[in-house]
Amino acid sequence: MNRPTALIADDEEGMREQLRTRLRDAWPALDIVAEAANGIEAVALAGQHQPDIVFLDIRMPGLSGIEAARLLFRRCHLVFVTAYDQYAIEAFEQGALDYLMKPVGGERLKTTCARLQQLVGRQPTDIQRQLQALLAQPGRPSAAPAAPDYLRWIQAVVGANLRMISTREVLYFQADEKYTRVQTGQSEVLIRKPLKELADELDPDEFWRIHRSTLVRVDAIEGITRDLRGRQMLKVRNHPLLLEVSRGHAGRFQQM
Repeated sequence: MNRPTALIADDEEGMREQLRTRLRDAWPALDIVAEAANGIEAVALAGQHQPDIVFLDIRMPGLSGIEAARLLFRRCHLVFVTAYDQYAIEAFEQGALDYLMKPVGGERLKTTCARLQQLVGRQPTDIQRQLQALLAQPGRPSAAPAAPDYLRWIQAVVGANLRMISTREVLYFQADEKYTRVQTGQSEVLIRKPLKELADELDPDEFWRIHRSTLVRVDAIEGITRDLRGRQMLKVRNHPLLLEVSRGHAGRFQQM
C-alpha cells in the first residue's frame, strides 16, 4: 500500500519547518513530498506531485490560500493552517477538512491527522458535496460578509527560533528604520514587516496610531501627560518608556 503524501504551502520558511516537524510526530507514515512558498507554487507543485493532502496558509503571495484551494479542492484534501480566524466558513465552502490556528498544538494536529487517515483514498469531490450540503442545512450560518481578517499572531525570528506572539500581548509597535519593534510586557523583538503594512492588518479598534512611527494597544494605555515642551506623552502600563503623541493624532486624547 502506498504511503499517504502531503504538500505544505506557507510563505514563512520557519512555519513550514515547524509544521513538517509536528507532522512527523503526529503521523510518521505521512510523506511530505513538496513545500511551496506561495499560492502559485502550491498549485504548480500539487500538479507535479499529486499529493493526497495540501496544508495551506491563508496569506500568501501570488495566490492566497483560499484562491489556491479553489483550484485544488477536486484534486486533494485540504487543511488550512493560519494565523487568521476570519476565513473558516469560506475555507470549508472550498472543501477544507480542517482549519487550524497557528501555532498548531501537537494534540490538535494529531486529531486532524486521525481524521485525514480515515479520508485518504476517498474522492475529495465526494467530501466537498457533503460539506456543501451540511452548510446549506437550515439554521446553518450562511457565508454572510466576513468580518475583517485582522492579524492575531506576529511571527518573529529570535536567533535560530521562530517565535509566535499574540497581538494581545503587544503593548506597542514602533518603526525602527527597515524594521518594526514589537514591545510586549516581557520582551522586545524586531520584525521585518514595515509599520505601514502592519497597521493595515491590525484591528483599528485595538491599536491606535499615535505617531507616524508608533501604534499602541488601546487597553494598554495608562494615561497622558505633557512634558516641558508641551508635547503629549503617553504612558503604557507595565512599561517605563513614554511615547510621544504627534499633533495630528492628539485629538484622540482631548478629553483625557
